[in-house]
Amino acid sequence: MKKILTLVLVSVLGGAITLGAYKTFLEKDQSLTLQAEPQKPVFTPVNYTNQSSTLAAAEDIDFTSAAEKTVHAVVHVKNISLNTGQPTIEDLFMGRIPQRRQLGTGSGVIISPDGYIITNNHVIDGSEKLSITLNDNKTLDAEIIGTDPKTDIALLKVETDEELPYVTFGDSNQAKIGEWVLAVGNPFNLTSTVTAGIISAKSRDLTGKSQQSFIQTDAAVNPGNSGGALVNTHGELIGINTAISSQTGSYIGYSFAVPSNIARKVVEDIMEYGNVQNGILGVTGGTLNSMAAEKLGVDETEGFYVDAVEEDSGAEAAGLKQGDIIKNIDNVKISKFSDLRGYLDTKRPDDVVHITFLRNGKTKQTDVTLLKNNTFTIPNIGIIKEAKPKDLRPYKLKEGVKIVKLNSQYADYFRRDGVSEGNIITAINNTKVNSIEEVQTIIANRNPYQPLSIEIINSKGEKTRYGLR
Repeated sequence: MKKILTLVLVSVLGGAITLGAYKTFLEKDQSLTLQAEPQKPVFTPVNYTNQSSTLAAAEDIDFTSAAEKTVHAVVHVKNISLNTGQPTIEDLFMGRIPQRRQLGTGSGVIISPDGYIITNNHVIDGSEKLSITLNDNKTLDAEIIGTDPKTDIALLKVETDEELPYVTFGDSNQAKIGEWVLAVGNPFNLTSTVTAGIISAKSRDLTGKSQQSFIQTDAAVNPGNSGGALVNTHGELIGINTAISSQTGSYIGYSFAVPSNIARKVVEDIMEYGNVQNGILGVTGGTLNSMAAEKLGVDETEGFYVDAVEEDSGAEAAGLKQGDIIKNIDNVKISKFSDLRGYLDTKRPDDVVHITFLRNGKTKQTDVTLLKNNTFTIPNIGIIKEAKPKDLRPYKLKEGVKIVKLNSQYADYFRRDGVSEGNIITAINNTKVNSIEEVQTIIANRNPYQPLSIEIINSKGEKTRYGLR
C-alpha cells in the first residue's frame, strides 16, 4: 500500500513539475515569438501599378542606350611631354639641364565625324607629341587646334579617311540636380569605362574666386577620366569631366565637369576666330549671403550684388548702378557669382542679355550688350585699359594706357610713391604703348629672365620707372 501511495505521490509531483516547466518556459517562448511578430514589415498591395511605379521609372532609364551612343566616341589621349628632371652634381658642374620624356594619359570626346576632339587643356599641356586611341584600338596622331586654360578646354584634330562616331552636344543649362548621368572615359589606362551617378550640384566653384562654374556629380571619376564625357540618359554631351574632390587622388565621392554650353562655345570660338571671345557685362561685386546682406544693409541673401559699374561698359549704358542686385539673366536664376560667371562664359561680345535686378527693393529689367574685354592685367602692377583723350589731358599726353586698379599686394607701395589709379603708363621695356594689344605683344615677347621696365606718369605728373620681375 505504501508503494502505491509513494508511486501516486511521485506521479503527482512529476506532473506538477512538468506543468510548472511548461508554464515557465514553453509559454514564455511563445509569448516572445508573438511579440516579435508585429515587428516584421507587412506589405499590403493596394494597386499593383502604383506600388511598382518607382521600379518602372528606374527601368525606363536606358543606361545601355546612352552608353552605346557614347562609348565609341570617347578616346584615350596619350601625351608625350619633355620635362626637366632633377639635376645631378655632374649636371650642375657641366651646366646641363637634364630632360626626360614623360607619358601622360587622359580622355577625349569626338564631336564631329571628321575628327575634331574635345579634351581638357591640362591633359595635353606641354605636349611634344599627341596620339589618340579609338575604342577599336586604332591609334592616330593628333594635333592641337587651340586651347583655353581659363576653362581648361582644348580642341584636337585627327586625320582619318573614315567617318568617326561622335557625340552631340546637349544643353547643360537644362540639366537638373538629381538627374541621372553617365561618365565615360579611360581611368587608370582602362579603356572605355562607364560609370553612373546623378547631378549633385550646378555652378560649383572650386577656387573660391568665382572663376569656375562646374557641374558636380557623384559618378565615379578617377585619374585618366579627365577630358572624358559626361552625358545624360539620351547620350547627349552635357559636360567634360575635369576634376575630382579627393584626399587620396582617386574617386571618393564627387567629380566635376565643365558644362557643355561653355565647352561648345570655347570650341566654336577656336574654330571660327582662333581664340576665345569673351563678352563682359561690366560690373564688379560679389555673392550675397546673410553676412554680406547684413554688412551691406540689404534684405536679400541670394543674387549678385553690384559693387561697381565699369565705365564705358554695357552695364553702364544699360543703366545698372552700384547697389543693384542681379537676380536673373535670360531667365537663368542667379543665386551666386558662379551662376553669373557660368552663363556669361557661354556668351560673346555684342550678345545682348536680359537682366532682372532689384533696386531699392523694386524689381527692374534691362537689356545689356556685352562688350569685348578692353582691360589687361600687368603682373605686379594691376589692371590697365586704353586711355581716352580726357584721361590723357591732365598729364599733357597724347598716348598711353590707364591704370584702373593697382595690384592689391603692391598698392600701398605704389601709392606711397605717388602712383594711383588713373595714372598713365607711357612705355614698357622702352617701347611706347597706346593700346592693350601693344602691351600684350610686348609682354608676350619679352625675355622672362629679364626685368619688365614700366614707365609711369604719376599723380604729380612726374615720370617714374619701375623694374619688375
